[in-house]
Amino acid sequence: MALHSNHFTVYVASHIVILTLFGFTSATPGSGTSSSVLGLLPPYDLLYYTGVRAYFTEEWDKAAELLEKSIATKESLVRVRRQCHDDCVAAGRDKLAKLDSEEGSLWDLWVLDWVHQKAECMRFCMGRSVTPAGQLPVSVDIEYEFGTRNPYNFLQVTYYKLDKLQKAASAAHTFFMANPSHLEMRNNIEKYRRMAGVTEDAFHDREIENEKHWALYDSALLSEASSDWAQAAERWRECVNETLRQTEECRVQCEVASQRLPEDRGVDGVGGVFEKAAALSLSLLSCQQSCVTQVATRPGRISAQEDFLPTQLEHLHIAQFKAGDLGGAVQTLRSLLLFYPSDTDSLGNLQLYYETLGGDTESQGTQPAQEIVRYVSRSLQEKKLLYFGMENLDFSFIDPDLWTPEDVVPESLRETWRAEKEKLNEKMKEGEKVEEMDDSGFYAGGPVPQVGVTITMDDEALNGTNRVVFDGVMTDKECDTILQLATAAASAGDGYRGRRSPHTPHEKFEGLTVLRAVKLAQDGMVNQSDARLLHELGERVRVLLHSYFRSPTGLFFSFTHLVCRSAITGDQEGRLDLSHPVHVDNCLLEPETRQCWREAPAFTHRDLSAVLYLNDNFDGGELFFTNMDAKTVTARVKPSCGRLAGFSSGPVNPHGVTAVTAGRRCALALWFTKEKLHRDMEREEAEALWAADGQSVVKKQEQEEGSATPGRSGRSQAAKEKSRGRGRVTGRKDEL
Repeated sequence: MALHSNHFTVYVASHIVILTLFGFTSATPGSGTSSSVLGLLPPYDLLYYTGVRAYFTEEWDKAAELLEKSIATKESLVRVRRQCHDDCVAAGRDKLAKLDSEEGSLWDLWVLDWVHQKAECMRFCMGRSVTPAGQLPVSVDIEYEFGTRNPYNFLQVTYYKLDKLQKAASAAHTFFMANPSHLEMRNNIEKYRRMAGVTEDAFHDREIENEKHWALYDSALLSEASSDWAQAAERWRECVNETLRQTEECRVQCEVASQRLPEDRGVDGVGGVFEKAAALSLSLLSCQQSCVTQVATRPGRISAQEDFLPTQLEHLHIAQFKAGDLGGAVQTLRSLLLFYPSDTDSLGNLQLYYETLGGDTESQGTQPAQEIVRYVSRSLQEKKLLYFGMENLDFSFIDPDLWTPEDVVPESLRETWRAEKEKLNEKMKEGEKVEEMDDSGFYAGGPVPQVGVTITMDDEALNGTNRVVFDGVMTDKECDTILQLATAAASAGDGYRGRRSPHTPHEKFEGLTVLRAVKLAQDGMVNQSDARLLHELGERVRVLLHSYFRSPTGLFFSFTHLVCRSAITGDQEGRLDLSHPVHVDNCLLEPETRQCWREAPAFTHRDLSAVLYLNDNFDGGELFFTNMDAKTVTARVKPSCGRLAGFSSGPVNPHGVTAVTAGRRCALALWFTKEKLHRDMEREEAEALWAADGQSVVKKQEQEEGSATPGRSGRSQAAKEKSRGRGRVTGRKDEL
């Protein structure tokens, strides 16, 4: 997909810069209305704010209408800007020809004539489709809300309240695609899958048009993994073209959208027309350069993937070579060398391709792709102008590229530039060292208080920190009892009913909580003794881990979940995914930067994780630990009856589960917290139900802590009310 750029002169930024400077595309503040005028697009941020207010006042029909309108209006605004940009490309261009033919001092008037005609075209084009208020820039908060797809978060609840489950599922899925670590939404999606009237068609990404390059990127990697090099080459080629297209779309929005003088960018508000024009032109160029970062940031990620386009080109030339397309490989490699002309590996590969081609001089003479030539040339020219602004106009600019050559940077800035580049490179190289730090407060190696329990693997055997595997935590009879409980609960209709896993379409998923087990026992659907054993096993694990990890404070249950995953027969051939992708239990793992963000929506209060296995008569389903790159496997744990894996919940222990390719894998997943505030209220509710029936429950934890049984607070009552809705979309749990 070739870029549509015909000019690389110093006038590149001028046509929008000057017309915006004089207000030709800006709206007058206060001139807009709260609704569309004669069919013109209103401000989408106003629609959004109004929709959110309707949401909180529980005006569900109004909220749905306004939230949908805000999304549609934003999309329409983007399309209008693009159309106006295309319609006005030729406006005033005839005046530019006079710059080379006219003599004297009239050249500046011809430039202004060109700018004025372009401004008039843009103003008329935008004005016939968008209200003046709708043309104003939105706040950073609104950009963040739409960037994180939060409107869909509101919409999924709104549609659920309106009993429009198909639309609710679609909104939930769209939000989840940009927030893959949002555990509540993941559980909501699983609940939607079990609801009557919700079909698979609902689970599509409504924003997929804006993220096609990532879908192609992932598809290309899968083709590489299966050694389908012809398919991989085709996918990488499509990915490169789509990346270029998305970058161009982003740059157009920078041009057409209203701009303010960048007084917060290091350029003060004083100065004449030329100073203000320079400030605005630099702001525009900076915006367009930042499109590299925007396009290279995967939905749901915080940081961009470094060298996104060069990385694609590297994958592409290798795939082309292995697919037998040597001419294409040479062209792509030459394109890659435009970014890194002295890279020894690339030069060595080029020599290899030449030798393989032999006497094919025509293929050897293949030049780089013209769209990449234009991309690099334009980017370098923009960088020169921006670095000039940094050196002479006190403008601030963050270069989004690692490939920027040193000669583009002014001499006075090179020392700082080199230091920043070296700092970034060191950060990338040393990223794995962060994994060695564990601030959880746990120290593995404490006593094992239970008779018959043995340590099978410790930190050294598991190649990590605060990791342990015990055997003998359960007897074979106890394993059989809990397995029967899981089967009975599933047949009783616990809400899971063997539907597809939220992590993979190749497995079915069943789950049971302690509270649900107690209620099923009260209804006579499962044995009371089995439910009590499920509860007791959790306490057994808590006491064991509290001792072994030498917890300096009390250890409270955060959540307990009996989970079974079953391979779907006939749906395993060629499977490449995992039963549970690599993640960290109390922070948002970002493998590209090897960082883990301990912030919402992660369960930041979780401190200790555990998996108690019930069986081994299945294929796959191994727990594995990785480095923070989510790729380098450091240890594996094979499930078996009574085997317990325990580990601290933080970034030192990224982990996942390999695909279950045959049979049914069942395990009891448990999480613990050192904060009493975040204890599992559902577990206490289960204990209260037993107490109400005259049955005692041993409260070892409270005896150890020396605290009295708490009264039924408003918080616990709220949890009780929540538990009554079997299919309610309020899930907050996850599973290992």
